[in-house]
Amino acid sequence: MSNSSSITQFLLLPFTDTRELQLLHFWLFLGIYLAALLGNGLIITTIAWDQHLHTPMYFFLLNLALLDLGCISTILPKSMANSLWDTRAISYAGCVIQVFLFIFAMSTEYCLLTIMSYDRYIAICKPLHYGTLLGSRACVHMAAAAWAAGFLYSLLHTTNTFSLPLCKGNALGQFFCEIPNILKLSCSGAYLRELGLLVVSGCLFFMCFISIVLSYVQIFRAVFRIPSEQGRHKAFSTCLPHLAVVTLSAPLFFAYLKPPSISFPSLDLVVSVLYSLIPPTLNPLIYSMRNKEVKDALRKLITGGISKIIKCPSSTL
Repeated sequence: MSNSSSITQFLLLPFTDTRELQLLHFWLFLGIYLAALLGNGLIITTIAWDQHLHTPMYFFLLNLALLDLGCISTILPKSMANSLWDTRAISYAGCVIQVFLFIFAMSTEYCLLTIMSYDRYIAICKPLHYGTLLGSRACVHMAAAAWAAGFLYSLLHTTNTFSLPLCKGNALGQFFCEIPNILKLSCSGAYLRELGLLVVSGCLFFMCFISIVLSYVQIFRAVFRIPSEQGRHKAFSTCLPHLAVVTLSAPLFFAYLKPPSISFPSLDLVVSVLYSLIPPTLNPLIYSMRNKEVKDALRKLITGGISKIIKCPSSTL
């Protein structure tokens, strides 16, 4: 029997014990990580660089890209290092930091997605009041509130989780530190306090989900009343990427709100990959694929950068 005060490290779940497959896992995760860095980095740079994208929708999208970068950077580097060096260990402090940063990024992102649904609701259903209700100051205040709420929520969960006595060893059934698997190591009955907090959190996030659903019910009613097909297409092109991103975050609730007694290791691993790695990697693609403004600004940024590179050598001759 061990308790949390005597644990100095946790053991993460390896994807495989075969050395060749460990290296394959490293290169696969490295590719995913670089794709996420490139995609979100381009979104951030493009929005910051192009004055035409300095609007509430793209301001919130920039915040979303920052959170995606933070989320995937919290998980993948450690997992890649473990595969490369054939180890499973993560320090106790490292696990605490990983839990805090992951919960912070994911909870803030969901708050931000709720705000983004409100932005689309105002833009489509009340366009004449858009500038009044979503001025620059209001957008900054809403984004700051989302970040602050995510910070406090993560601090509460992390403090509560790691204050529980751990009596069932230090082996986590996951490739990164997360609350459900740490709760499985807690003493019998000790996890009920954190479980109660998770239930309350589930209710709060369900309210956010209902808010998103109600916003889109009003949005779709307004869109289908638009007489021109071009107008409907333009409205859908700004809403569907947001809906896709909200859908990608759904597996997170399955992982955190299901009872601890229900555990299927292979399914849990697949679900964790779906909510921790796929959204940060695909979100930039989703938002740029159907958004003409982002694609045009990105094209200008890339062509402008290439032309500068071409001019620099010729200017030095």
